[in-house]
Amino acid sequence: MRGALLRCVPPHPTQPIHTVWITDVEPERLHPGSILLSWKTSLGDGMDVAAHLRLASAEVLLASWPDLHGDWTAVVHPTLHEVIGLHTALSIATDALQLANHLATR
Repeated sequence: MRGALLRCVPPHPTQPIHTVWITDVEPERLHPGSILLSWKTSLGDGMDVAAHLRLASAEVLLASWPDLHGDWTAVVHPTLHEVIGLHTALSIATDALQLANHLATR
């Protein structure tokens, strides 16, 4: 897969999304919670943009935005920002549950 790996999605949609360019990566090598953006020229004169989310056991298509024109940061920003927040909250809840289960077995 080729595209850009998200490093940071700032809270305000007018701020740039920080990425690392990826030329060739195997999806299973990405860490859980990683989001990879990819794009290709659409049939029109825009870009077809897709976001893939790496989970613990699989990679899933998070969202796709067909035929985007110009600077599409503001279009993809809300979804990316929300998913990163949700994944962080889920990770914290999972860690808390694992700790609670560990303490309960002592």
